[in-house]
Amino acid sequence: MSKKIFRLALSVTLLTISLPADAQQQAKIPKIGELLFRPGPTLGAGREVFRRSLRELGYVEGKSIAYETRSAEGKLDRFPVLTDELLRLKVDLLAASSTAEALAFKTATRAIPIVFVVSSDPVSDGLVDSLARPGGNITGVTTIASVLAGKRLELLRETVPNLHRVAVLWNPRDPGSTQQWKESQLAGQELRLQLHSMEVSGADRYESAFKEAMKAGSGALAQMAGSVASANRKQIADLAAKHRLPAIFEREDFVVSGGLISYGPDRAESYRRAAVMVDKILKGTKPADIPVEQPTKFELVINLKAAKQIGLTIPQSVLFRADRVIK
Repeated sequence: MSKKIFRLALSVTLLTISLPADAQQQAKIPKIGELLFRPGPTLGAGREVFRRSLRELGYVEGKSIAYETRSAEGKLDRFPVLTDELLRLKVDLLAASSTAEALAFKTATRAIPIVFVVSSDPVSDGLVDSLARPGGNITGVTTIASVLAGKRLELLRETVPNLHRVAVLWNPRDPGSTQQWKESQLAGQELRLQLHSMEVSGADRYESAFKEAMKAGSGALAQMAGSVASANRKQIADLAAKHRLPAIFEREDFVVSGGLISYGPDRAESYRRAAVMVDKILKGTKPADIPVEQPTKFELVINLKAAKQIGLTIPQSVLFRADRVIK
């Protein structure tokens, strides 16, 4: 009888031990928290590349990785509240695709690792201590849009004959966009271009902003990177065409949406590099030990169909440098 009792007790003990082990095994699936600026559940091209890159690194959604995604429905001021929601869900890592998102994450936690892809200078924005030694719980990739703001103005001047005044489309509520506006002002002085400030923080302001730019005598448009502009790229491209305003953008998808020219880094590569960083962190590397990366490849994309629509002939000297031409 005592042997039976002993065996029964041993079985119960082993069962009690094994149940938490199984539960722990399931709980070990890392969860990545992320925010979307745009309304709805649709991921942008960058995040699609990010998830695909993690799959290529061996992560299977639902088995070895999970995502908690929340949409700000086009409202930047919702980022802090949504970030708190992600923290309550006990995510293991936060992935940011904008400066505003990354700042919301950093303000909310000093413990959960953060990986970003931002267009601004992460040092100036206070995200990291330095590119080589980010410090704290954060690292990522910068697409150096602010550094390239001057290059885009230079390309506009090469492309548009007798250009003297450029409308600069930026969002004063977006730290990254604000940084690019400041850099554009310095570049404008060097290039002897007058700049007209187009401050837009919501989609309902684009129509009136374009009318004001035309009244100010703007001969071209330079768009600064930012979540609001990215979510409304088709509207911006259409308004530029409507007003026959040659426009340069920081991302190729603006040109695919009907814009004239884009110049910037290979964004897909930036998101692939971010995925590699996430993999390293999930395997034990501290974010502070992973240097912030900068792009090494840049692409010039030109839409000849858009040029014809506004009656502009692209100079051969510019066309020859294009990495891709849309006809």
